[in-house]
Amino acid sequence: MAFFEQHIHDAPDTFLKKYIFTTDHKIIGKQFLWMGIFFLGVGGMMALMIRWTLAFPGQAFPVIGTFLFPDTAGVVPPDTYAMLFTLHGTIMIFYAITPILIGAFGNFLIPLQIGARDMVFPAMNMASFWISLLSGIVLLSSLFLPLGAAASGWTSYPTLSTLIGSPGMGQTLWTLAIFMLGIGSTLGAINYITTIITLRAPGMGYFDMPLAIWGIFMTAILNAIFLPVLGAGCLLLLFDRLFGTTFFLAGAIATNGSGDPVLFQHVFWIFGHPEVYILILPAWGIVSDLLAYFSRKPAFGAKTTALCMITITILSTLVYGHHMFTTQMSPLLTQTFMTLTMVISIPSAIFFTNWLGTLWRGSIRLDSPMLFSMGVVFVFGLGGLTGLYLGTVTTDIYLHDTYFVVGHFHYTMAASVLLGGFAAVYFWMPKMFGVMMNECLAKWHFWLSFIGLNGIFMGMMILGYAGMHRRLYNPFVYDFMKRMVPMNTMVTWAALMMGAAQLIFVYNFIHTLIKGKKIEDPNPWKVGTLEWTIPCPAPHYNFKEIPVVRCGPHEMGNPNLPEGKDFQFQTEELVKV
Repeated sequence: MAFFEQHIHDAPDTFLKKYIFTTDHKIIGKQFLWMGIFFLGVGGMMALMIRWTLAFPGQAFPVIGTFLFPDTAGVVPPDTYAMLFTLHGTIMIFYAITPILIGAFGNFLIPLQIGARDMVFPAMNMASFWISLLSGIVLLSSLFLPLGAAASGWTSYPTLSTLIGSPGMGQTLWTLAIFMLGIGSTLGAINYITTIITLRAPGMGYFDMPLAIWGIFMTAILNAIFLPVLGAGCLLLLFDRLFGTTFFLAGAIATNGSGDPVLFQHVFWIFGHPEVYILILPAWGIVSDLLAYFSRKPAFGAKTTALCMITITILSTLVYGHHMFTTQMSPLLTQTFMTLTMVISIPSAIFFTNWLGTLWRGSIRLDSPMLFSMGVVFVFGLGGLTGLYLGTVTTDIYLHDTYFVVGHFHYTMAASVLLGGFAAVYFWMPKMFGVMMNECLAKWHFWLSFIGLNGIFMGMMILGYAGMHRRLYNPFVYDFMKRMVPMNTMVTWAALMMGAAQLIFVYNFIHTLIKGKKIEDPNPWKVGTLEWTIPCPAPHYNFKEIPVVRCGPHEMGNPNLPEGKDFQFQTEELVKV
């Protein structure tokens, strides 16, 4: 039962109140979506520049290269290359994936799927978006500084990120931007947690929530706990850069008893490994729901899946040390972190098995959200299996800091989360905007993206196994790497294919918004969760009457339902099987 009384407020009457400085969770969700799509394009273009440099060293980047790099005749220079891979990683993780999956769909879905009229703290919700957007502006503004943007990698390890390694203001703005983003995301996390706990519709127990809400719930808990840890690390790094402190200054411990660059690595990865699950838990939850909806059967082991999310959330706080096996960590600690890493694979494997159980003997409909969801099943399976080699001390020592690591975390964080995000966009497009995207274009988008990303990330793992280290401007100065030029070229062509596929999505998305026909059916996918009991797009107040929940979110395929109907709404009494 809700602890807060929910009123129907008048709709905003000005453009600024409705679309800019809005407190409506649905509009804020759309704002985050537009922000994420913009930064996805920026980060994607940076990735293409990186790939072009590795595949065609010394050749000008096509079309826009001479405009961007006039001093080098269009060739990406080495210092700019370092900035590109730094900002690419930072933007994709913090400013593309996070706004789309957590900001957009967290905001949009939570009240609608739990039967609430808005978030508990609407003004805090608005502040969360504007602080996050301002953070992104600060980050991009660093590109126009005399010495350029940050160039120390997305992890910004000292001493590369101290004044010794990065004397310009670009690294300072990077650190400030991440600190600001942490504030905005923490405000959102507090709002999400409070809303889910206090505003669930009457009759909705925790295990009556859709699994998408479970994923966002667990993500919000991790954000609330661990973003302040990253914020503390960034604040100390700012002090080192601006006020002359020595928290992360190498060698300072020998003179004044303080200062250790490895301390930053501990602080970063205490946040950084939960961040993997912060990003992927919403995608897991969304995919778990969509597989059930498009298999037209209840989600296999739904309660077990939710319990696995809880277990993974807890264990994710204990495994960060496997990122630091090469920092002369104590052998006793390495054994402990390796064991915990293997343990966390158990609930992940159960999760994966439940997905297969949902698909087994289902009446599968291969609409675009289902294709993207099944794509997540495939790429997460590959990403999870390859992670075992990096969680094991002996193999990690060889593979550490190679492109095998890059391929692995792109499979888990980039491919899984990106495909899950696209599945969500295609599925909830009618609820967000009242229109359906073109299915033919959506399927072209899926197949080109799926083939392209597997070509990229599988190729990266092959290159890493061959010994190619990450972050090198020209690895082919080493004789043993010269034979890997064709493989790098293949990976780049796969990246170009994937980039072209995103143009299909952009065209489909914008064309649908401008010329798409408004849908007449408020429940086009025939799904029983609460958001599909109201019109499309959802009115500003969501629900005229707060719904009463009488069953779970995946009640489909019941043979005792009336003829011609294979699902029931959560507001309907459960028909006994």
